[in-house]
Amino acid sequence: MSVSPPSVSIERPDQVTAAAPAPEPAPRRVRPSIGRRIALFGPLALFILFTLAPFYWMLLYAVTPTNHQGLLPWPITGEHFAAAWNNLGFAFLFRNSTLVAGSTLVITVVLALAAGYALARFEFKGKKALVLALLCTQFVPGVVLLIPLFQIFKRLSLIDNLLSLVIADTVFQIPLAAVLMAGFIRNIPVNLEEAAMVDGCSRLRAFGAIMLPLLRPAIVATGSFAFIGSWNNFLFALMFMNNQHNFTIPVGLANLIGEYNVDYGALAAGGVLAAVPLVIIFAFVQKFLVQGLTAGAVKG
Repeated sequence: MSVSPPSVSIERPDQVTAAAPAPEPAPRRVRPSIGRRIALFGPLALFILFTLAPFYWMLLYAVTPTNHQGLLPWPITGEHFAAAWNNLGFAFLFRNSTLVAGSTLVITVVLALAAGYALARFEFKGKKALVLALLCTQFVPGVVLLIPLFQIFKRLSLIDNLLSLVIADTVFQIPLAAVLMAGFIRNIPVNLEEAAMVDGCSRLRAFGAIMLPLLRPAIVATGSFAFIGSWNNFLFALMFMNNQHNFTIPVGLANLIGEYNVDYGALAAGGVLAAVPLVIIFAFVQKFLVQGLTAGAVKG
């Protein structure tokens, strides 16, 4: 009787399944110690408190009665806002500041676009010296140029005219705005413009169709700086304006500080009214402002 040998199955090498490697454990998040968190966030909290304390003081004096004592804004009153708007004439102060700052913004952005494009796209003799001169103008304080500017505006019959403030503010805002705009334009590839000009666009049309949409964050950033600088300018408005109806907000608020008496309530209410437009502007343009400020630091 023949006995058949037991059958042995041999697996082919390509049929052998490799064992799946064991998954690596997820890295454990190490929470910083309490001392490290205090060292990290403590100075930041102190800085925020130091920054916001004056704003809280201003708001407290603006919404509470004159003889109020305490750190809580209660009871709330609007008498100081009414006094600032009616007695101080805040309506025409607001109008003058808006007119001057808005005009400065528009002129600065237009001229900065033209100057920044020339600095970024064209090569000419003295270009580096021109950029250095534009940057050096930021080290010159405005008080040094008061007498020359006053003499120029006097000969042009622009003293006590809001146009003198627009010209002076624009002259001081353009150099930095042009240098910043040149950095933004330099980060946009020139091939985009060349492709548009190959398709038949002129340089001006290519700039308007290709560059302007890409420069929107840069325009918002430079325009915001120009608007805020003109809105807060006190020195030029004080020196060039004599008529009370041509005062801007900083000069009007300074008139509330008398020799023997200071209306703290109306002064604080005026400060709140002056800060509201800037807060609203930053709330709407914050995203574009951050993009514009970081665009010049990253190569595109």
